[in-house]
Amino acid sequence: MSPSPIPFSDLISEQTRAEIFATVLTAGPLSRTQLAQRLGLVPSSVTRMLPPLLEHDYLRETDAAPQGRGRPQKLLHVNPDKHVVVGMKIGPAQVSGVVTDMAANVLARDERPIDDPGPETALSAAAALASGLLDQAPQAAADRVLGVGVGVSGHVDSAAGVCRYSALLGWTKVDVAGPLSEATGLMVTVNNDVNTLVVAERWFGQGRDVDSFAVVTVGPGIGCGLLLGGSLYGGASGMAGELGHLPLDPYGPMCSCGRRGCLEALAGDRTVLRHLHDAGITGVTTITEAIALARGEHSATRTVVRAAFAEAGTALGRGLAGLCNLLNLQKIIIAGEGAVAHDLFGPAMTRSLEAHAFSDAARDCEIHIDPVTHDLWARGAACLVIREAVGSALS
Repeated sequence: MSPSPIPFSDLISEQTRAEIFATVLTAGPLSRTQLAQRLGLVPSSVTRMLPPLLEHDYLRETDAAPQGRGRPQKLLHVNPDKHVVVGMKIGPAQVSGVVTDMAANVLARDERPIDDPGPETALSAAAALASGLLDQAPQAAADRVLGVGVGVSGHVDSAAGVCRYSALLGWTKVDVAGPLSEATGLMVTVNNDVNTLVVAERWFGQGRDVDSFAVVTVGPGIGCGLLLGGSLYGGASGMAGELGHLPLDPYGPMCSCGRRGCLEALAGDRTVLRHLHDAGITGVTTITEAIALARGEHSATRTVVRAAFAEAGTALGRGLAGLCNLLNLQKIIIAGEGAVAHDLFGPAMTRSLEAHAFSDAARDCEIHIDPVTHDLWARGAACLVIREAVGSALS
């Protein structure tokens, strides 16, 4: 006697379950047939997947006005009022955050500067920010708060809620989820901050139309998050995407990680500032000041500063070529605080990418610039909580 077939719902991963919700969220209202087409499934399969989402009230199905003759068509849409979620990004100088509904609409936003990015100071500020944000949102009754999503830089073990190492923050083996959960009384989900951008771009931004893309952030560090085959890719322990620490020059400048010649040491903000100092241009301490000089009227200074940005762009292009050669990506989204200087580093970056990419890897990959705001980082962290909750609800 042949074994009974395994229920289809048991075969689909939490990521796929969350993708159903995300598809309705970003493209809805959708009929079951339209949803199946977008997911590449037959309508009967979608029908078997939907009951838990409807029973848990994450999705609702309502009648739409009929088109011509026949019965009204039922359309699926997200129930935004099911829960509210807190999303936060912890950076070296501030903690920024939002409260969203289940459709990731921002209900409240705030940020707090921090003088010291040490774990105790930063996590205390994050807990206070979460409390303040929930006080701002009238919809945030205690029984409706789903949880807190947090993005931090570096190697993050999301399963354990631990930042194993962040050169930017100076953290080593810092428990993020435990102290924040204890302080807030809420479930806490932690991930690499660039991964939160990947989720936000997948749900709302430039990643909606492709299944394999990278978000590369430029600024004080060089970060990278990956979506491969429609799924967020973290690697064996959450460290995938450390593009900034790709070793390019064994004799190059020292990186924040303590090694020489990493991409971050060749293309990050500190590199541009170091070039200006070496060229005798003093008094420039921030990348914002460097950008202003590069766009300024003093021709001699402008030429030197633009050359520094071009050198950083050349190194970044080599790093992007490595990504394209290895993964044959459909799209790379350049984001982060430094993306506003794309006019300064972008031409050299593109030339370097095309020079070092193998075969058609550069032509296959679209480069898109998205100088995101703090809201999008935090909104992406909130989306991580929503994604996890929806997947778990169907287990």
